[in-house]
Amino acid sequence: MIRLVYYELIKLFLKKRTYIGFGIVLLIVPLVEVAMKLEGGRFLTIAMRGLSQDFLFFGNLFNGWFVAHQIMNSLWLHIPLLISFVAGDQLAGEATAGTYRLILIRPVSRTHIFIAKYITTLIYTVVFVFFLAGLSIGLAVILLGRGDLIVILRGILILPEAEVAWRFLIAYLLATWTMITIASLSFFFSSFVENAIGPIVATMGVLIVFAVISVIPVELFEIPKRFLFTKYLNMWQKMFQDPVPWNEIKTGILFMGTWTLAFVLSAWAVFVRKDILS
Repeated sequence: MIRLVYYELIKLFLKKRTYIGFGIVLLIVPLVEVAMKLEGGRFLTIAMRGLSQDFLFFGNLFNGWFVAHQIMNSLWLHIPLLISFVAGDQLAGEATAGTYRLILIRPVSRTHIFIAKYITTLIYTVVFVFFLAGLSIGLAVILLGRGDLIVILRGILILPEAEVAWRFLIAYLLATWTMITIASLSFFFSSFVENAIGPIVATMGVLIVFAVISVIPVELFEIPKRFLFTKYLNMWQKMFQDPVPWNEIKTGILFMGTWTLAFVLSAWAVFVRKDILS
């Protein structure tokens, strides 16, 4: 199994499309962070203008942690698309290249090949998310330094610098867990089709439909929205609340894990029974 995963990783990282997501992140993150440094915190000043009349703020609030948090909030809507580029290609890509028969005539079961490809997908997802984390946080801290983290969501919360690092670490671990669910969804669609574009479109279509149902305040959707995985896609944001709602996070982890397991088992059931014609 280890050798199968090794070969799948070689195949994955020899493909040019594997590096599309890395390239986009490598372009956007430095561009945004340098622009925010040059702007000199104007966004933060505008956001806090109303409070400055009643409160005194000390220290360096416009720092690397603040910028890294803004990057995390803004880019996370697009990360599922970048993840699906690779996850959707794992099975469908073999059909597109006409290599399904070639890999399945080897004395290795379909289940072992399926597991190797899924583990490869998981490795890529984890590496990609923490590449984003390392680049956004590392570069932001170098450019703007450290300090307390001011969180501007529904209100304003200031987290002491001593707590920020571990909150970011757990937040990115939670974000990785949600991206694994997205990758599993794309992997599931990949088991049906013979073109890698299909899983990408289908994954984004499901995300859009589920997200719309989750946010529209219609009574008809109140029961279904409780069971949609999109409800917990932003559970990493809860790490920047005080106190941290650990019970909600545990529920989100369990819920996303259930959806992930359902996607993987469904994909496996399709793959082992699939009539390979190419």
